[in-house]
Amino acid sequence: MPQYQYQPFDYVPPIGLNAPEERHKIIIIGAGPIGLALAIDLAMRGIASVVLDDNNVVSVGSRAICWAKRTLEIFDRLGIGEKMVKKGVVWQIGRLFDGHDEVYHFDLLPEEGHKFPAFINLQQYYVEEYLVERAKDFPDLIDLRFKNKVIDHQDKSDHVALTIETPDGTYHLETDYLLACDGASSPTRQRMGLSFDGQSFNEQFLIADVEMDASPFETQSAERWFWFNPPFHEGQSALLHQQPDNIYRIDLQLGPDADTEKEAEPNRVISRIAQIMKDKPFKLDWMSIYKFSCARLDKFVHNRVIFVGDSAHIVSPFGARGGNGGIHDVDNLGWKLAAIIKGIAGPSLLDSYDEERGIGADENIANSARATNFMTPKSEMEMIFRNEVLRLAKDRAFARKLINSGRLSVPCSLKTSSLQSYDEGKLPAGQALLDAPLAKGQWLIDIIPSDFCLIAVGDIKAPEIEGLARIGLAQNNAEYDCYQPQDNKVIERYGNGVLYLVRPDHHIAAAFAKTDIKAIQNAYHIALGHKK
Repeated sequence: MPQYQYQPFDYVPPIGLNAPEERHKIIIIGAGPIGLALAIDLAMRGIASVVLDDNNVVSVGSRAICWAKRTLEIFDRLGIGEKMVKKGVVWQIGRLFDGHDEVYHFDLLPEEGHKFPAFINLQQYYVEEYLVERAKDFPDLIDLRFKNKVIDHQDKSDHVALTIETPDGTYHLETDYLLACDGASSPTRQRMGLSFDGQSFNEQFLIADVEMDASPFETQSAERWFWFNPPFHEGQSALLHQQPDNIYRIDLQLGPDADTEKEAEPNRVISRIAQIMKDKPFKLDWMSIYKFSCARLDKFVHNRVIFVGDSAHIVSPFGARGGNGGIHDVDNLGWKLAAIIKGIAGPSLLDSYDEERGIGADENIANSARATNFMTPKSEMEMIFRNEVLRLAKDRAFARKLINSGRLSVPCSLKTSSLQSYDEGKLPAGQALLDAPLAKGQWLIDIIPSDFCLIAVGDIKAPEIEGLARIGLAQNNAEYDCYQPQDNKVIERYGNGVLYLVRPDHHIAAAFAKTDIKAIQNAYHIALGHKK
């Protein structure tokens, strides 16, 4: 199988080089997965944006590869979820080893009845390619500008002014809102002099993509394999994942004192990988050596400048919380900006983006830091504790809960958010909707609109309220669309006789055990950022 071919995107001289452009509603810096997904989300809500990127190719190397079920549901709403699954490698089993011995294995999606799998592995360059293709479906709403590098910006209180450098010279733009999706090193953040506080780790890791025809796995299906003290890399840790195109991702802990220049020599990298693959032939496709930090901005919203994804928060790669967390940012921010621009909500709704994605960032950072501390003990006592946990875990279930090789990405709960209110349902307010199979081969996640709606489950009616769509599950009502379950999973997951107010990002804003129009109107009012 040939290596991935990096095809450049076309550079088109922007209009602003020859004449001033009108002020734009939204400008997005960065055409990576986060910036592209955000542009598409906004376009699907009727909001135009300009996307500026200093490059004109997708990311080099696989980079983010693990995409979780909730993220796939978001990508599906944006139009590429099924395409990603078709190309990606589906997995849900993880195996943990201590030396030669398997300690235990786990299943990330033990129950059936979901459209999307627990995880797929798909290289970031494919995701970016699919998003660029999807963005082209909105020629009047998404203006993709490659080789347009932002070299300065000024917050003017009611708008942001930008200076952009292109191969044909510089020009200027103005925007109501500037969305910084420009990555972990965020030039936007640096220009603003914002502190990026957190914990830095001295451990160094080698990350490599290798191409091989024969799977190193001893099982029929793709899995996540993680070793403590691997026999081929004594005293360190290792991680192995399968990707499409016969590409395998390998992460090897090198230690804090490793000579990075020496470790990056191709022959040395190949020698290390050969010890894992034994007699299986392979070819090195891409590699990098990295250290990492867990850090975040204190605030993600700075007047008219909003930080999204790695520009706002970064985590270690263990647990797949970086790319997934960034897409959850998109899911949270898009509908709120659209509501503000359309006049449905006031600018104060952006405070809830700060609040809610701050919850998500703190949760991801905490899990990431704990994983790193368990994987790389800093003292003799920490090493003794880890080794004893691994020993006990082979026979004792309680010890398995203490092992941490990366708590894998799940959607955070927003139960403490100021946008949530009534909580009388089986599925708690603040949680993302759970999928379930419906009759005629449909899925619950596919019938929910990307706007506020009421979902009536079983023996309860959804009243008519301005601004709210209505859907019925496990009931018949001529006033709105109703869907019948395929089995009992809808009732098991949502209860019977429950009315849910669902946000545009498919999080539950409120749940009611009875039809109370005033209470529902109040919950809707709160979910739009108005005071309780």
